[in-house]
Amino acid sequence: MKLKTLLIPLTIFLATTLHAADRKLVMIAGPASHPPLMHEFRAGSMLLQKRLQGFPGLKTVLITNGWPVKVVDGRTVDDNSVFDGADAVFIYSDGGAKHMALQNDRLEVLKGLMAKGVSLGLAHYAVEVPADRGGAEWKSWIGGYYETAFSCNPIWEADYASLPKHPITRGVKPFKTTDEWYFNIRFRDGKMRVKDILVAKPSDATRDGPYVHPKGPYAHIQAEKGRQETMMWAVQRPDGGRGFGFTGGHFHLNWQNDDQRRLMLNALVWLAKLEVPAGGVDSAPVSDEEAHQNLDVKPVRKKAEPAAAK
Repeated sequence: MKLKTLLIPLTIFLATTLHAADRKLVMIAGPASHPPLMHEFRAGSMLLQKRLQGFPGLKTVLITNGWPVKVVDGRTVDDNSVFDGADAVFIYSDGGAKHMALQNDRLEVLKGLMAKGVSLGLAHYAVEVPADRGGAEWKSWIGGYYETAFSCNPIWEADYASLPKHPITRGVKPFKTTDEWYFNIRFRDGKMRVKDILVAKPSDATRDGPYVHPKGPYAHIQAEKGRQETMMWAVQRPDGGRGFGFTGGHFHLNWQNDDQRRLMLNALVWLAKLEVPAGGVDSAPVSDEEAHQNLDVKPVRKKAEPAAAK
């Protein structure tokens, strides 16, 4: 009886130890970008990682200032060893033609990971890639991408008045935030296997522009006045991997919104193929003091002085 009594807590201890970090989430925050409190990839990722600490079965590895690198023989080269054993990868960074995931052979590295069923989540500008380089991959891996001059990027208040039933939305109440919410995403044909997570209706004025770049308006965006748009979506891939795209995240202080923050925490847990709690991931409020920690050092842009009268 004594032996049995001793074995029970030992078994519990071993089970806890074996499952304490059996899902590995690699988070990559891009380098400094934009004016202060915008594109704060490092600070935003650190806020999220802090609230994921101690989540059962999850281990997070955060890389800041871009793709992981190391110095070999005096040269800086990619250090892809960080992806060893990864179950999910989350990228919050700038995108477009200079997207860090498109440099060197990184797209091939991601292809190898995706073939193994590794999940991929992308936030804000990271959802944008050129149509002819990354577009097909993004559609395959996360369901869609931002395509220049097809999609648009106005700054507007999106009102998410209702949310669908999905693990990502557990414990999340309807909310609204003003952000650079991209829309008219280039999705897979027929939005095959794409699950809408955040949907709202841009106002006619939002469709009329200006957009951030190019400022527009675009006739095809104006032509769809009154249509609902998708600003976050999720997919289950046939290879077993998962994916999501989130187009907000331009303004750092929006992470103080309890529901937007919980939505992203839920998404990261779901991405790692763990069970999201019924009430969502616990998320302590973000104070003003904490929100201003770990910000990138950025030059303050001076306003242009009026020209002297002649």
